[in-house]
Amino acid sequence: QVQLAESGGGSVQTGGSLTLSCAVSGSTYMNYCMGWFRQAPGKGRKGVAAINGDGSTSYVDFAKGRFTVSRDGSKNIMVLQMNNLKPEDSAMYYCAADPSQVGGDWCDLNALNVWGQGTLVTVSA
Repeated sequence: QVQLAESGGGSVQTGGSLTLSCAVSGSTYMNYCMGWFRQAPGKGRKGVAAINGDGSTSYVDFAKGRFTVSRDGSKNIMVLQMNNLKPEDSAMYYCAADPSQVGGDWCDLNALNVWGQGTLVTVSA
């Protein structure tokens, strides 16, 4: 059974950077749909970035040009590099996956069914 565990959250000032990691266990491969989401206090969960089964990536508008998602199968991790952080980026960040969406160049993010516990990002002005 696939399990996910995020790490790397913390507190930074506006303009700073953070690297979030999502460690994957219970799977010998990682060529399936994975994504990063975030949830700010009092708000709903929003998608941030996704990496498809074939390794292609997609981003929501607020993440384009600032965030980069990548995956390292040899280390069993997915990484979200976040640069030029803003106070509105403050949130709990979650990684998620659907091991049944293997290969392909598109992810059904609504179908992601394995979630980590989250890691908190706080950006101060």
